[in-house]
Amino acid sequence: MYFPHIHGKVILVIFRKEISIIKEYDLAIIGAGPVGLFAAYFARLHGLKTIVLESLSDLGGQPEMLYPFKKILDIPVFKEITASDLTKQLIANLDGQVDLVTSHQVQDVESAGDNLIIDGEYQVRSIMIATGNGAFKPKKFPLKATPEMEDRIHYFFKDPAQFAGQKLGIFGGGDTALDWANELANIADVSLIHRRNEFRGMESSVDALRKKGQVNFLTPYLPKKMTEKDGQLIIDLKEVGGDTVLAESFDQILVAYGFRADNRFVKKWGVELENGLIAVNRSMQTNVPKIYAIGDACGYEGRVPIIGIGFGEAQIAINSIMRDLFPEKSLTIHSTSIN
Repeated sequence: MYFPHIHGKVILVIFRKEISIIKEYDLAIIGAGPVGLFAAYFARLHGLKTIVLESLSDLGGQPEMLYPFKKILDIPVFKEITASDLTKQLIANLDGQVDLVTSHQVQDVESAGDNLIIDGEYQVRSIMIATGNGAFKPKKFPLKATPEMEDRIHYFFKDPAQFAGQKLGIFGGGDTALDWANELANIADVSLIHRRNEFRGMESSVDALRKKGQVNFLTPYLPKKMTEKDGQLIIDLKEVGGDTVLAESFDQILVAYGFRADNRFVKKWGVELENGLIAVNRSMQTNVPKIYAIGDACGYEGRVPIIGIGFGEAQIAINSIMRDLFPEKSLTIHSTSIN
């Protein structure tokens, strides 16, 4: 049974003779990638008591998990900044005034009067979904592997030095594969294997790799068979549209076939999706009162999946939340306002 009239910072909940404490917040941000962390910072500026809930064990989201060493070129103010440094800066901006909870994948959101209850632990006045593409799992390398082989197959890494002096195979044709190749070619013998001659990643990355001349391009090939010999992976590569088969050996391989991302979990809260993305209005509100969505989790006509745009959406959403929670207040829109 809930006792909504109890005063103070917490509410006692009595259920089956057990007493638990529900913590109260103005805002819960689900997702601690760059956009979620910036939203927490902007919420702090406006005096919102905020908690951030992240399903992964570390903060920073996919950039921190997949390419912490990568130089990001499209963050406002910075000419370039690594994903790791961006994460550190965003966390530092919070000044320890925002509660950060990792390894917590939100399951249940229930209405409780004018508030929302998250997983029976947190009572919040509003929720902001900033989960990017959602909980993600890497698409597995398609060949059968023994446990010993699996130890040599990687889907992400944080320290390039672990591959120094080794012969590496990188499978994939998107930005992640290209970024890995560009970083690791300086310290390892790298082969880049892709099923097409054209790459899906940025053309500038491809040009940079070709100019370096340090990467062995194996295209168009697909992996067909894998064995292990003398501590190395022997992978047969079949030419796409041809009969050529190459037997290549690697100390380790990195697989960048993408991730199976999913934000459909929000449907059980009543939140509507359009083409797999959370539908929002111009105030970043979903169809469910008190629930907002920003960043790559949301979709609307003309949206571009860039971190900087997510930052702007965070500001729009926070301003909307402030107007909803404190309609009597005169809202300072931004620190450069002349009004």
